[in-house]
Amino acid sequence: MKLNKCFLLLLIWANVMAQEPPKLGLVLSGGGAKGLAHIGVLKVIDSLGIKVDYIAGTSIGAVVGGLYASGYSGKQLEAYVKTADFDALINDRLPRDSKTFYEREMSERYVLALPFNNFKIQLPEAVSRGQNIFNLLTKMTLHVSEIESFVDLPIPFFCVATDIETGESKIFDSGNLSQAISASAAFPTLFQPVEVNGHLYIDGGVVDNYPIDALLARGVDVVIGVDVQNDLVTKEELNSATAIIAQINNYRTQNQMQNLIAKTDLYINPKVQQYSVIDFSRANSILIKGELAAKQSSESLKRIAKQFPLIQNQKPISSRDSIDIKRISIDGAQKFPRSYLLGKMKLKQPKRISLDDLGKGINNLMATNNFQRLFYEFRPYNEGYELWVSPKVNNESTMVKFAVHYDDLYKSAALVNLTQKQALFKNDVLSLDFILGENIRYNFGYYIDKGFYWSVGLNAKHDSFQSSVDPMTFAPGYEILDGVRSILTNVDQFSNEFYVQTLFPKDFKLTLGANHKRLKISSETISEIENDAPLVFINNNLFSFLGRLNFDNLDNKYFPTRGFLFEGSADWYVTGNSDNFQPFITSHGYFGKTWQISEKLVTTLSTSGGFTIGNDPIKFLNFGLGGNGRNYINNYIPFYGYRPLALIGEDFVKATIQLDYNVFNRHHIKLLANGGHVDRQLWSSGKWATIPSYTGVAAIYAIDTLIGPVEFTYTYSPERSRSLWMVNLGFWF
Repeated sequence: MKLNKCFLLLLIWANVMAQEPPKLGLVLSGGGAKGLAHIGVLKVIDSLGIKVDYIAGTSIGAVVGGLYASGYSGKQLEAYVKTADFDALINDRLPRDSKTFYEREMSERYVLALPFNNFKIQLPEAVSRGQNIFNLLTKMTLHVSEIESFVDLPIPFFCVATDIETGESKIFDSGNLSQAISASAAFPTLFQPVEVNGHLYIDGGVVDNYPIDALLARGVDVVIGVDVQNDLVTKEELNSATAIIAQINNYRTQNQMQNLIAKTDLYINPKVQQYSVIDFSRANSILIKGELAAKQSSESLKRIAKQFPLIQNQKPISSRDSIDIKRISIDGAQKFPRSYLLGKMKLKQPKRISLDDLGKGINNLMATNNFQRLFYEFRPYNEGYELWVSPKVNNESTMVKFAVHYDDLYKSAALVNLTQKQALFKNDVLSLDFILGENIRYNFGYYIDKGFYWSVGLNAKHDSFQSSVDPMTFAPGYEILDGVRSILTNVDQFSNEFYVQTLFPKDFKLTLGANHKRLKISSETISEIENDAPLVFINNNLFSFLGRLNFDNLDNKYFPTRGFLFEGSADWYVTGNSDNFQPFITSHGYFGKTWQISEKLVTTLSTSGGFTIGNDPIKFLNFGLGGNGRNYINNYIPFYGYRPLALIGEDFVKATIQLDYNVFNRHHIKLLANGGHVDRQLWSSGKWATIPSYTGVAAIYAIDTLIGPVEFTYTYSPERSRSLWMVNLGFWF
């Protein structure tokens, strides 16, 4: 677009009158992911050496404009964008290592969690709390954290937000830069409103998506405007909540834009109509669109470059890796003691702390879900900084959670969970899973979290499933079963467990406890001769003491790329109600190592084994191998090539190698092979070190979805010369 004639006359008049040189302003509109095109425009502006005197931005324009105003170049911002994990940033996904074992288990089971107040299910305020974005902005603007007024930034700056109570616009030109930008960019339904000085703010695009009037009011003479707003779209394109909200906002902005464009001396409109406001996965192509649009206006930009002062030796912003914290102030977390917050954040004062460690501490605190948001800032203090922390406590203590699942053992299931935090104490959690499906189950848990001290827990659960097994492995002596190699059995187990638990480092857990089991195994396939009732093989009550030792630093439970996993357990069954019961011990362990071979390829090597001391009269508490499950009860171990519980014995050893290739985003192809032995006296005889008696291979197509892993498995056993197809849908529970 040609340069406005008024602009040329202004330049001539300024030169003639020898007055102060005209000021160049830059206005950046909102537009969600489309606003990444702003960075492409800034790259071209930088390449011409053009010095901007004032920046105004709304929403994503505030994010890009605020960082540019703090001293970042267009190329630096481009580098950040190309390496950013937008999915983690937007969805507030926390690293797995920020969560305790209990928090991991909860987050890796449920698909959806909704507040439950006054016996009513409520919708959440937004998809994301915006905490990860605030953390990133705070880290990136640390070098200007001492600046209170945005006029004093390397480039003067302001951004626009909307007061959600009054509907009025709010211009942020002072205060905390990261907080102001977050408020301006709080897109409704996507991010929670941001509280500043007692007021709640959302995306500034609701009231002023192109703040040129406010920019001109600050004495700017010439304005370059970059507009990434969409035109109104058709009904076919209104296929999401964000699209509908964007359309509603566009009703007003489209009517206003013609007048605002007339006030813009150089109007740049990148062609980003084919992108949505949440298309952050297409960041690279959006950046290119912005660069192309700026190059199309290169002649006008060059004329500006000749008339305005050029940037002289701009130094790139160097990121800091640590900070001296001389004092810590906490405001607004009356429900939680100071020691709790500092303990979770692993902070002591005074202390020099790396920004990475500080980020991990913040993640640790947010992973508790006791806080909606954590606002913090660094204030100069005593040749270092005061860390001022203002947590917003999460008052939603009651949640309803949901999940769905299907596998070949438990079959289809839908889970409804009720979770109550602070039921009796400030640090407790009460949880009830009710699982509906072909096999009705429940899981009740109560846990008092004392961190690295001894925590206390109760668990009561009911498991139920059907499986075809060899009856001779657990029910010898039944004449009616002579010659029967496989029978469909019903397994019902009620268990009640009390335990104490402590953590060493956060990834290391020791559990000690006692357990009561009531195990009933029956079959409706064969009936009792006397009364034609289903044949009951086992109906026993057992009492045991247990010990568990776990180490888990995998970065992802279902699709790990790195880390170790160790699981060791021992169960000492001391009494039971069968006539021939004698105490016995079962113990088994698992060790696996995962590492990344290349950007796309990951491998996991694992080995596991178990043994029985004494004689298990029930046999069904022996080790049972087969299937592809992750949440089996008792000593049931997955083993590809065989159906669940196809191999049962007192001892076992197993080794597995797996290759996981990430075909494209969230789609994986897995190839694996496992082999091992299942027998009695396996370890004393030395048979465990021989060529495996049982082997299996598998090819899995897996998708990492919102409901959990979706896996289609083809598996084959050379010994059986048979193949199986297995399906798993959703998180395991």
